[in-house]
Amino acid sequence: MSRLTRRTLVLAGLASLPLVRHAVAAPVPYILETQGTLIEFTFGLAGSAQTGTMPIQTADVLVDTKNLRNSMVDVVLNVAEARTKLPFARGPMLSRSVLDAARFPSIHFVSTAVSLGPGGRISDGATVTGDLTVRDVTRPITLDAALYRPPGSAKDDLNRLFIHLTGALNRNDFGATGYADLVDETVGLNIRTEIRRKP
Repeated sequence: MSRLTRRTLVLAGLASLPLVRHAVAAPVPYILETQGTLIEFTFGLAGSAQTGTMPIQTADVLVDTKNLRNSMVDVVLNVAEARTKLPFARGPMLSRSVLDAARFPSIHFVSTAVSLGPGGRISDGATVTGDLTVRDVTRPITLDAALYRPPGSAKDDLNRLFIHLTGALNRNDFGATGYADLVDETVGLNIRTEIRRKP
């Protein structure tokens, strides 16, 4: 995995959130709510599907609801605190041949582009592209994105938003090639975050 970045999480997906052109004239800073955030990864181990989590170390989020393409996210993940549901799998995952947590203690993602759906809305199928850095190797990655208001909130209430990003990467592209006989090369990403407008 890698560091998560500056133009991605924010634009992720206003699926049910109409663009409010009078409310925000420029990108506005948002604070990541740790309790409402889940960074989950999936992988195959000896033919069995497994899941793990990795906490966020830092996050900078800017959201522009008038022009979502101007939204930005910069996220850093704490590799050393990664966990899997199988305790015995954690050591190999953090080992030198996979994430090499001792030398590369963080993963970094920086957004570089946001593409809205055919109708100009995130609800029509948006994507967020960014640079992901794992083991000091940086590769582009594109994630499917969605951004929502809390259920029942007013259309012009943008104080709290939920972001959902999904995608996948090939761990071999980042040099995390260890245990190839046991662990699949494809790693799935499922990122759910809650952000709150900065006072």
